[in-house]
Amino acid sequence: MSANISGCGLACALGLDLAECAANLRRGGRVPEQRALPGGMGGEFPYFAIPFFDGDWYGRARVLVTRVAAEAGVRPGCRGALLLATSSFDIGAVETGATGATVGGYHAFIAHVAGWLDWAGPVYAVSTACTSSLNAILMAQTLLAAGEVEEVLVLGVELENRFTLGGFAALQLLSRTTGQPFGAQRDGLTLGEAVAAVRLSTRDSASWRVLGGAHVLTGSNPAGASETALAAMLAQTLTASGLRAADIDLIKVQAAGSPANDAIEAAALCAAFAPLPPLVSLKGAIGHVMGASGAAEIALLTACIDQAAWPAVTGAIDIGLGVELATAMPPVQRLLATILGFGGSHAAIVLERT
Repeated sequence: MSANISGCGLACALGLDLAECAANLRRGGRVPEQRALPGGMGGEFPYFAIPFFDGDWYGRARVLVTRVAAEAGVRPGCRGALLLATSSFDIGAVETGATGATVGGYHAFIAHVAGWLDWAGPVYAVSTACTSSLNAILMAQTLLAAGEVEEVLVLGVELENRFTLGGFAALQLLSRTTGQPFGAQRDGLTLGEAVAAVRLSTRDSASWRVLGGAHVLTGSNPAGASETALAAMLAQTLTASGLRAADIDLIKVQAAGSPANDAIEAAALCAAFAPLPPLVSLKGAIGHVMGASGAAEIALLTACIDQAAWPAVTGAIDIGLGVELATAMPPVQRLLATILGFGGSHAAIVLERT
């Protein structure tokens, strides 16, 4: 059975819904805010925050979750499967001393989210670092193909917290300016927050459907990408989708601005595709939104294509990588999207426009 993308919703630095995100992308995007490390040590770093600040941590999260779920077409009392994808859960609530927030209280947070949506079906948590929500979409395809449910909501939730910012800064992975995908002057990534919904169904008509994907895990480089794992991920994704490399019209790359990881990713892409199809990165527009990245970037990219919006390419590309980013939207029938994460996690998926 086909896994159709029947609806999407997104709140990120570009806006509180997909129409606002696409409109701001056409205007050139938004400048990230500045965030200081815990205790004021280490200076400030750019950060792509969602432009909505009312309420306490849980109140803000509830508004954002219910907004994006409604935008994706979720109905109260849904009996499909809910896949909550996150790498930080409600650590921000713990940091702010929100009532009921406890360290490691993941089950309580999951119950909160299900309650906000009045969810009546099974609920699962998916936490595989930055690949969480993309792996959740692959899991959704499996559930639908097996006939376990007729509808799945993948909900990626990654909200601001000091623990994540401090951890990335301690590893010296953050840019002091802003993330430059494949950039000649790239010096690290820029974090951000997002709440994203991707609703998949075997029943509803849709403009996009999932053809297949793959997740490859390796322990060879837990904090970075592996060219061998990337090659395996790309090959397995094409096989699972029943396609050849030449069938792909567009690749949404990770390209978060890491000096090492961008080079590894570029080398793997050049080896797998000859010639390379057009490439696009969304990290320069919304930042790296951790576990919400897969759902957020698929929601945003499909909206960009459907609404004829396209992210601007700013700054010079590193010509030594042998790649370039598309400056205008190409004709797209099939796209491949990748997300790379900590722990040696490499995931990709292929979507087809229907």
